[in-house]
Amino acid sequence: MKKIIASLLVLTVVSTSYAQTTTVGAKKEATPAVDHSHDGHNHDAPAAQSTEANKPAAPNPNAAKIAFKEETYDFKEVPEGPQVTHEFKFSNTGKEPLILTNVRASCGCTTPSWPKEPVLPGKDAVILVTYNTQGRPGVFNKSVTINSNSDTPDKIIYIKGEVVKAEPEKSVPVEQPSLLSPKN
Repeated sequence: MKKIIASLLVLTVVSTSYAQTTTVGAKKEATPAVDHSHDGHNHDAPAAQSTEANKPAAPNPNAAKIAFKEETYDFKEVPEGPQVTHEFKFSNTGKEPLILTNVRASCGCTTPSWPKEPVLPGKDAVILVTYNTQGRPGVFNKSVTINSNSDTPDKIIYIKGEVVKAEPEKSVPVEQPSLLSPKN
């Protein structure tokens, strides 16, 4: 019984290794040796074909165009605590409707708000950018990235300023009579 199991095991190993090297009914072709020892490219590979699909698309002359009145706003000095907001006004100077697909801030302390409806050619709109100053004393520089169907699909606007640390409230102690001192 052991001889039969051992024979089947050997037969299985041999047939498996043979099946990996040849295919039934297929002729094995010689694979040319490739010299991989020099400059990292294969001379046997076909040259890249230049096709229309490889060329960058021509710019759309009618594309929407986003034009900001200002791209950076300086809040200068602001007190710590309240939120500060600025309106970034922009126009669609293109010939197609402008669609803002996403507007995102560089961090969680800055929150943008933008129009969800298309901005028609020749029309104006606003992106509100709010910065939370609470617990953030010091200089700040934040960016807001705008994704759209504009001829420049990624546009960045900036806010900056300095948050002045809030002074702790000073209270004047009220003189209270001491329980230990005798009354006069």
